[in-house]
Amino acid sequence: MDLGISGRKAIVCASSEGLGKGCAMALAQAGCEVIVNARTQANVEATVAEIAAATGAKVTGVAADVGTAEGQKALLDACPSPDILVNNNGGPPRRAYSELDRNAMIDGVVQNMITPIELIQSVADGMAERQFGRIVNITSLSVLMPIEGLDLSSGARAGLTAFLAGVRPLYAGSNVTINNLLPGKMDTKRLNGGFAAASKASGRPVEDIIADQKAEIPAKRFGTAEEFGNTCAFLCSQHAGYITGQNILMDGGLFPHSF
Repeated sequence: MDLGISGRKAIVCASSEGLGKGCAMALAQAGCEVIVNARTQANVEATVAEIAAATGAKVTGVAADVGTAEGQKALLDACPSPDILVNNNGGPPRRAYSELDRNAMIDGVVQNMITPIELIQSVADGMAERQFGRIVNITSLSVLMPIEGLDLSSGARAGLTAFLAGVRPLYAGSNVTINNLLPGKMDTKRLNGGFAAASKASGRPVEDIIADQKAEIPAKRFGTAEEFGNTCAFLCSQHAGYITGQNILMDGGLFPHSF
């Protein structure tokens, strides 16, 4: 399917690996000019080279922390008028809620709520003026169901979801959509790091823990960055202009619900 976004400019935050990289790759395959972002120059350069070689697209790298004003400025200097914004950022590490102090909570809210809102404030009006914009926020399954140790991440991402529920109607009439992608258990470094930690804490082999986790998922597997990225690219396409304000859950059926 031709997504109709060839030549569009896309900023993909935290996109040197994992789900962000999957989104950047899929948008480049669709013909977009993509801004790849990570905190370290080496990671940015490696990802830019990989995506450009795989797709032939124009790919620009920006080494910056999007959680800072300086990092956001660097992204927007590289792409002042994006057509597509994919908000992504690392979440706070697993930690019992009782161990969270004020500074840790503030950092988590800045990472996963304030930063994407600030970036949307910077680009949404320009998108509306040009009568095209696609904003996708990578949040988490934990917005819908608690995950042990991720209370801070869950709360910040749920706050972002609720905040944007009142924002997205302001732009829908200008062909600017705002949607959220909620990954479940995806085959990423973050997920595998959790398995290693669980193995160390329990003394059980990592292979057994992975097998148990897969067994809980109706699809009997973890999701991939490629399929996640392709879903993101569709939400950014010309065909998805009537989809806005939605939470698209990608979890292989793990979360039981009727609506």
